[in-house]
Amino acid sequence: MTVTSGAVHSFDQALDALRHGFPEDRAAATRLHRRLARLLHPDTAPPGRRPEASAAFLALTGQWREYLDAGDPAPLTVTTRRHTYLLGDPQATGDLAVLRRASYRRADGTRHDALLKIPLQPYDNDLIEHEAAVLTRLDTEAEPRHRAYAPRLIETFRHRDTGGTERRVNALEPLDGFHSLAEVAAAYPGGLDPLDAVWMWRRLLVALGWAHRARLVHCAVFPEHVLIHPGLHGLVLVDWCYATATGTTAPVLIERHRDRYPPEIPGRRPVTEATDLHLAARCMEHLMGERTPKPLAAFIRGCTLPGEAGRPHDAWRLLAELDELLDRLYGPRTFRPFTMPAA
Repeated sequence: MTVTSGAVHSFDQALDALRHGFPEDRAAATRLHRRLARLLHPDTAPPGRRPEASAAFLALTGQWREYLDAGDPAPLTVTTRRHTYLLGDPQATGDLAVLRRASYRRADGTRHDALLKIPLQPYDNDLIEHEAAVLTRLDTEAEPRHRAYAPRLIETFRHRDTGGTERRVNALEPLDGFHSLAEVAAAYPGGLDPLDAVWMWRRLLVALGWAHRARLVHCAVFPEHVLIHPGLHGLVLVDWCYATATGTTAPVLIERHRDRYPPEIPGRRPVTEATDLHLAARCMEHLMGERTPKPLAAFIRGCTLPGEAGRPHDAWRLLAELDELLDRLYGPRTFRPFTMPAA
């Protein structure tokens, strides 16, 4: 059965069209994809059907990527003004982009690895471009001693594929040996030992305090965006596409996380440092689960009050308060090795 964009006018018709895939003709497929993307987007879904729309929109994104890959294999290289990147396999796919391994040769002849962040849809080019601007701001305005808490941008560029679609691409330095807090939670389904979770929390507060001094709010401190290095006890906060200046509204709401946001984001009210501290506390609550000690649970409640004005706003002061609580609970801090279970 062949479905045309002209035959799709409603949410239910879009769901039905999604089950039949795309026509072979590239122009017709592109028109259909645009129509489905408009009708299935969670923000335009009929009342009460947002969860269904979120799942359908993710399925649409995957089907469209498979369609493009089958009909237009990615080139082996991408050339910019600065480098020629030899492309490798995709490493991960997120809400709006795919991370693809690559390597490039510098002027001195040495070869280096990179991750190319490529939007799944060209209408998200602006978010990739925005992330490049945020990472540049962290380079130039934030304290250099904490720069390792965010990815490093090699360059940002526009790339046009053989089908004529132009995408903004960010080339990032790779983060080898890191695992997301989502992976950590999956590896410890019974809850992570609080003694392991608290060093991650402390470093996350440092990362946020560093960004906040540059007048930036991350707005998406979710487990998949917080990476930790088990052996080095390092942490990197990634995916700065959603960041914004303190006192402005968040540029995007990730629909599948709607219930985890503090009220100011879905309410389209200005975000502040308290927004990030709320999200960070929820990450730790999720990570420890039922193993969360009562004093830490009370601390989390204080960070996640419904009213933004009543929550902590200063990450550095909150870190000091957390340290005082940890001293009372566990005594002087000592290095505690952490490992991820073997796959």
